[in-house]
Amino acid sequence: MGQLEDMAMFVRIVEAGSITKAADQLNIAKSAVSRRLKELESRLGAQLISRTTRQSNLTQAGEHYYQQACSILNEVDALNEQTSGAPTQVEGTLKMTAPLSFGLMHLNDVIDEYADRHPDLKFELDFSDRHTDLIEEGFELAIRIRELQDSSYQAKRLALIRYALCASPQYLEEMGVPETFDDLKNHEFLQYGMNKTSTITVIDEQGKKHQLTLNAKIKANNGDFLREMAVKGHGIAFLPTFITYKTLASGELVPILQQYQLPTLSAYAVYPKNRFLSQRCRYLIDFIAERFGDDPYWDKF
Repeated sequence: MGQLEDMAMFVRIVEAGSITKAADQLNIAKSAVSRRLKELESRLGAQLISRTTRQSNLTQAGEHYYQQACSILNEVDALNEQTSGAPTQVEGTLKMTAPLSFGLMHLNDVIDEYADRHPDLKFELDFSDRHTDLIEEGFELAIRIRELQDSSYQAKRLALIRYALCASPQYLEEMGVPETFDDLKNHEFLQYGMNKTSTITVIDEQGKKHQLTLNAKIKANNGDFLREMAVKGHGIAFLPTFITYKTLASGELVPILQQYQLPTLSAYAVYPKNRFLSQRCRYLIDFIAERFGDDPYWDKF
């Protein structure tokens, strides 16, 4: 193995959190990973990881080596691409997690085209709304739709996520169409999430904010289910348009209170800070951002 391979192995150990997890992610024997780490430390004449029976920690030399190794590996990728005049071969296994509804509804075509462009690339895709620890579980990349607060991650914005308040024509005929934000107090609401209460904040035409705690008839942790409950006339839903756009276009759901400005979020590609970001991930992030952006196709209903 050459020095670059040893660097990549060390980076994987650090980012996986242990030799055992790195071995599992690389599908090789733990003893082989441990041996290569010892050989690297011997060649450098420095201990990179302080190992005890209970835990492993980066030494000061290991922290410095990790930061420089990430930088060098990224530069090698960029140099190879610049020298060849075309992207180097994208290969390996891309392990990514994404929200369930967003992944199933909007990543099919993206992954299909990306896989066709890079036939040597393999995928491990986890579509789930659960919180995932990227390093602990060995994910290279996550798509997240939320306000980002964790400073241990880097992120690139992929798309603007807009919301709609909507209900079925049947429901609105029976219960009446709300004319003002306060009218929602008299309506049944379909709540995303299992919190005891749900609040929504809007901005009126004069720029004034209004907040209301809504009465939830049905609570669920899946937007597709709530959309279908809205279509069946069970109440008003407040959902992202990437979930409701087809039913809004067909008239199965009708937008209400459009005079108010609703909250927005962003979809981000997220990966650990200072991590060696593989070429397969960098290209996919750019690919998705080009497809979606601030005026995604699902908002053209």
